[in-house]
Amino acid sequence: MQLAKLRAIFIDLTAPEIHRGKFMYLFRSRFTTACVFLLGTLSLAGTAAATDRIELRDGSVVLGTVQDADAGIVKIETGFAGVLEIDQAEIVAMAVDSDLVLQMDDGSVLETPRLEVTGEQLALPQQPNQNYALKQLTRINPEPWELGNGYNFGGLASFGFDSQRGNTDTDELNYRFETRWESLVDRYRVEAFGELNEANGVKNAENWTARGRYDRNQTGNWYWGGGASAEQDLFADLDLRTSLGPYVGRRFFTEAVFELEAETGLAYITEDFISAEDREYIGSTWDVHIASNYLGGDSRLYVDHKGIWNLDEASNIVLNTTLGLAFPLLYGIEASAEFVYDVNTGAVDGTEEVDQTYRLRIGYTW
Repeated sequence: MQLAKLRAIFIDLTAPEIHRGKFMYLFRSRFTTACVFLLGTLSLAGTAAATDRIELRDGSVVLGTVQDADAGIVKIETGFAGVLEIDQAEIVAMAVDSDLVLQMDDGSVLETPRLEVTGEQLALPQQPNQNYALKQLTRINPEPWELGNGYNFGGLASFGFDSQRGNTDTDELNYRFETRWESLVDRYRVEAFGELNEANGVKNAENWTARGRYDRNQTGNWYWGGGASAEQDLFADLDLRTSLGPYVGRRFFTEAVFELEAETGLAYITEDFISAEDREYIGSTWDVHIASNYLGGDSRLYVDHKGIWNLDEASNIVLNTTLGLAFPLLYGIEASAEFVYDVNTGAVDGTEEVDQTYRLRIGYTW
């Protein structure tokens, strides 16, 4: 009986189908292992070839993939610390093995299959006799609009809402929308904002403002432009204030850590009141914008200040000041907190000259 069983097992093991199956199994197993090894080798080789190198003044070396250079900051993605921002002035040597478009401070645009920096000097394979210092590099892979092709489009849409129920039922809604189109030649800006508040079913605030401006760039950071605005504040007896006129502006500081832009001009202004006497006058206007990312984390501190001075009645001044802090949440959504301080020394009888508002917003940026 045992002999018969052993004989049956021997016949099964020596059958041609069994040998063929084992051969195919071994072949597939070895082929799969070889493919995995080959792909892993190619992946490592590609990673090694894509590794860029930056050497700093203190002797340290950063390896990764250079992503961008703008406003004196070089961004490199590393495997150990994510994206690092390196001051361009601290770089003494750099090697980037990929096709690049370089924008220089003289306005020239260079295309190169490789970038190498030695002794703070750029070495370009296609232009061996052309010398550029690293400090002359203003941008790596600039956006099309930065090369004079089209416009850069961005903006913000946000709102805040508060509802309280108890001894006093209050509902507060505020909103803001702003957008811009910017090229190397000119810029368009549009903004609108307002608020609507109720207490115990009775409105106690209703106002809105809309502005549109066009700027034309000049030499340096100077520009000139023209703008128009419309404003309503029913609880300040203002049915409609319109403004139309030219201005001149300048960008004094443009770094992300501190931006300062100011405008001044003249405007023809009309004020239609609900009960008071209407006004028409020529006014001196100004506009100041300050922003900073000093707190880090893509946060934004900002101050927006606007003013109108009635040249026919020197005691009549309108001031609007907003101080805010905005910080990103995720997917382009940001939250912000604002303090708004408005002054109108020419307010009509029965209305307050000073208005203070605290706001919390959530919005989307693009």
